[in-house]
Amino acid sequence: MRKKRVYKKGAPGSEYDAYHGKAEQRKRRSKRNKDARKAKCPKGKEAHHVRGKRTGKLTGPVRCVSKKKNRSIQPKRKR
Repeated sequence: MRKKRVYKKGAPGSEYDAYHGKAEQRKRRSKRNKDARKAKCPKGKEAHHVRGKRTGKLTGPVRCVSKKKNRSIQPKRKR
């Protein structure tokens, strides 16, 4: 049986304290939110970084696409 997930901030074993609350992740989330505001994405859409790097660097132009489309796009892999 799966262990129940704990999201609450400050709770023992909380997911927020383990990952979402770390300074590096907060900076990444801030950058994603800023780009979405800049692209003026309506509700239900996400900012798609057209030339996003696989390393996590979000550079280049941004456009609005549906959440489903944005999460199904796979970056090109080097051979």
